[in-house]
Amino acid sequence: MNKDIIQPPEQCNVAIIGAGPSGLAAATELKKLGVESVIVLEREAQAGGIPRHCTHSPFGLREFKRLYNGERYADELSHQAIKSGVIICLKSSVIAINKGAILELSTPTGIRTLIAQKVIICTGIRETPRANRLISGQRPMGILTSGALQSIIHLKHKKPFQRPVIIGTELVSFSSLLSCRYAGIKPIAMLEKNSRITAKWGVQILAKIFDVPIFYKTCLHNIIGKKEVEAVEINIKCSALKKKKERIKKVLPCDGVIFTGEFVAESSLLRMGHLDVDPSTGNPVIDQFGRCSDSDYFATGNMTHPVETAGYCWKQGRQTAQQVYASLKGELDPYQKRIHIISTSPIIKYIVPQVLALTVKGDYQSGKHIAMDCFQIRVNKAVKGRLSIRSGAKTLVQKKINSLPERRINLKLPCSILSAKNDADIPLQLHFESR
Repeated sequence: MNKDIIQPPEQCNVAIIGAGPSGLAAATELKKLGVESVIVLEREAQAGGIPRHCTHSPFGLREFKRLYNGERYADELSHQAIKSGVIICLKSSVIAINKGAILELSTPTGIRTLIAQKVIICTGIRETPRANRLISGQRPMGILTSGALQSIIHLKHKKPFQRPVIIGTELVSFSSLLSCRYAGIKPIAMLEKNSRITAKWGVQILAKIFDVPIFYKTCLHNIIGKKEVEAVEINIKCSALKKKKERIKKVLPCDGVIFTGEFVAESSLLRMGHLDVDPSTGNPVIDQFGRCSDSDYFATGNMTHPVETAGYCWKQGRQTAQQVYASLKGELDPYQKRIHIISTSPIIKYIVPQVLALTVKGDYQSGKHIAMDCFQIRVNKAVKGRLSIRSGAKTLVQKKINSLPERRINLKLPCSILSAKNDADIPLQLHFESR
């Protein structure tokens, strides 16, 4: 991988913000399609995104038909991008996005301006830290997110603690478990507020293999310790026979706390700009092509739906690149009319895309010129029932679901209304009926 610092040019065809799996995949695909100038802007000193923090497998089967650890996978993504002619500008932070696809950058040589024809935003996600989770207690050393943990272990080669507690059971929680194993750290427990793990069933075998108990229906209440973590106070929800549900408090001695998951979009750049932002997720509002409210800007990867695997983001990055290429060639209609999708149920965490663009050029039945043929939906809690998209009293599409939080739910786009001549009511409603 090329680690030399390259200064961004003044102009390019496509600028990509973020050098994670989706950004590098989009850049590589654009070069394969024949786009002359593709620039990737990365604020870190190394490309590859979150996977470069992970020394464990599996990565790369979908992309390269080979099994890599995260660090090797990130290097291979960068290598393929550079080999195809992509310019990766490291230590280059985008500090403002403006109309006309004009970006203001902070680089090692100072403030610069980059004018692109199109921009793809791939700034990804971050975990919810302790402060946002409203956990009481003092602020000793030894409190980390899984991202910070993996950076300390795999990039700085340090061991922050010996016996931490892991908060959460998302996929990244078990990734943290593997990182702890790599560093010779023995977590004393994993805490899950629900009655089962958030990650897909079967992953919990890692905890059993490593002899780390999972405490279900358990929440972190307080962190004890002044200079260093000494213990945590937890609340365990219990219901004995027909008695009223209660919570039992218990103290677990430990020397660290790892907060995992509860991902949110890395949207600070968006909130300072002119693009529409979904208030429920912090992600940019996009249509089925991946276009933002300003059609010069596109978004892809975990910038559109926290959180998916590296392989899924890689695939979506390629699909979005194809839409950007079509837009450069004039094969995507400019915005004429957009239909917003509004959820009528509080159990819906988010829906992507949030708007549908009506156009005469897209062949929706065959899937030509379309990045997404399904809505992606997630819920806040375990649900069973029926999801439907309605226009007034008319049901356009529907689906029976039996889902848990952080499970991807796909619902087909209502192709019958995606025509510029359509007079469908706006907005459409996303309904959920329990059973």
